[in-house]
Amino acid sequence: MNRRNFICKGAVAAGAVSLANFPHHLLAGTTKKNASDRILLGPKKIELSRLAMGTGTNGVGGSSNQTKKNGVTGMSNLLKAGFDNGVNFWDTADQYGSHPHVKEGLKLVPRDKVVLLSKTRANTYQEAKADIDRFRRELNSDYIDILLMHCMLEGDWPERRKGVMDAITEAQEKGIVRTKGVSCHTIEALRASARTPWLEVQLARINPAQVAMDADPKTVISVLRELKSQGRGVIGMKILGAGRLRNKADECLQFALSLDCVDVFTIGSESRAEMEDLVSKIPAASVRG
Repeated sequence: MNRRNFICKGAVAAGAVSLANFPHHLLAGTTKKNASDRILLGPKKIELSRLAMGTGTNGVGGSSNQTKKNGVTGMSNLLKAGFDNGVNFWDTADQYGSHPHVKEGLKLVPRDKVVLLSKTRANTYQEAKADIDRFRRELNSDYIDILLMHCMLEGDWPERRKGVMDAITEAQEKGIVRTKGVSCHTIEALRASARTPWLEVQLARINPAQVAMDADPKTVISVLRELKSQGRGVIGMKILGAGRLRNKADECLQFALSLDCVDVFTIGSESRAEMEDLVSKIPAASVRG
């Protein structure tokens, strides 16, 4: 085992870690990584940027920090600025209320050059079908690249949401959805993902400080590694703890970039300056100085 892997495993061995003493600089590798790197995600090999432009920081009830602070025009311009920096992966959801903002952003770039992720809170087959149709209208897009069932909490979600899964599968067979999966907000739900062949993409909460996570980093990483071993795609979220770890961005980025079980990650910038700072930090965080 090389020193970097030893440090990474040791840092999460006891669960949550103290970032004050976290040896983040030792997690850096020798290969530079960029926000704009193109990654092939999951079994469907969706090509997207390493970083996603998140639109749902504290997103609930049809709004988020991004939508409230920027409005439709400001958010669409921010998405375009991310695209100009090589970030072609846009993360939205019905719950964030950001579909109109993304729709405006799509007027500024070629649709086929952007990878759109959205999420549904549907509970039934009919609700899911209605959501898929509405999402496409709201986004003004014939298709959704990645569609997730949003915020799974129960360990038996595959049984509870079978109708939703069937509706998404039908949409995928028609070319309306390119790949499918779930986001999870409990460790029981995350473990259920690894037992569910239907799932192609997992959105999971991960950071070194166990802020807004499903369990301690060691436990979450073990499940994500199981998913990766099965060929699933893994998208990390809450990399900066929904903004609560913003002042520890370097440490959190180095942790995320060191993980062999996370393909790409989403972070919600609230301004162009934040986005550009984040894009500039990623290569520096990925290699030893």
